[in-house]
Amino acid sequence: KIRIKMTDFIPFGITFIAGASYGFTTVLVGQPLDTIKTRMQGMPSTAKRSMIVVGKELFYREGIRGLYRGGLPLLLGGSLMRSAQFGVSGKARDVLRSSNLPHYMIWGMFDYQVVLAGLAGGLGRALVEIPTDFFKVRQQVENKYTLKSILDGAGVSMARNSLLYTSFMVYVDLSKQLCSNGYVPKVFMVEDGNGLSPFSKGAICANLAWLTCWPMDVIKTQRQSGNYPSTVSSYTLLKENFVSGKLLRGLVPGLIRSTISNGSSMVVYEYVHVHLSQ
Repeated sequence: KIRIKMTDFIPFGITFIAGASYGFTTVLVGQPLDTIKTRMQGMPSTAKRSMIVVGKELFYREGIRGLYRGGLPLLLGGSLMRSAQFGVSGKARDVLRSSNLPHYMIWGMFDYQVVLAGLAGGLGRALVEIPTDFFKVRQQVENKYTLKSILDGAGVSMARNSLLYTSFMVYVDLSKQLCSNGYVPKVFMVEDGNGLSPFSKGAICANLAWLTCWPMDVIKTQRQSGNYPSTVSSYTLLKENFVSGKLLRGLVPGLIRSTISNGSSMVVYEYVHVHLSQ
């Protein structure tokens, strides 16, 4: 018989609470810039407007409340989403490391086990984020929805999340290698020099991951916004945005938001995780 003890759920509980703390901090700190980014990407009426103009127009019309549009779905789903990505990737990494599979570095740089664990975490996050992000985007672009449209953009959203979190895990692993070899200034590292500090890890590695998949984020937002025909494929949207030069739409507010929210959220996540583990 398989016996399940209550203590077996402690690691999951710690990850869930830490993930919830991460998600709450992300919304609190980064939602205004995320709203601006999403409106720049998903509303044709803002296609030629700058980040400042989009933000000012929304603030003058709705105040702070307008900048936090879509925050509630993300706040409710954020804890599950972050717990899924950290929990699933961590479990996958533990399983791979405890297996008899050989250790191999792709091109001498990329640990394939980190890549697989990141992919698992990204898929876990995507399953939670697809409906959550859909409601967030529709509220941010002020568009109604039907139950049939909830899965609009699900495919590209799944692909984006998989690439996003896999890239994040790979960049974190590469940063550890760079830190241990003395290529990173001490101001960005933890005291023992074996990796980046929580804020640096959240900001730098997350920004690099976003840059890796940004065009997919633009297409995902457009598919979920309801402002583009659902019959148009993601590939067609990709080509149209490439031709019109909009594949990097919303990049500036997106990276500013990522730096602030992911950096501070990682600090909160690791603080909660360490103290609960103790």
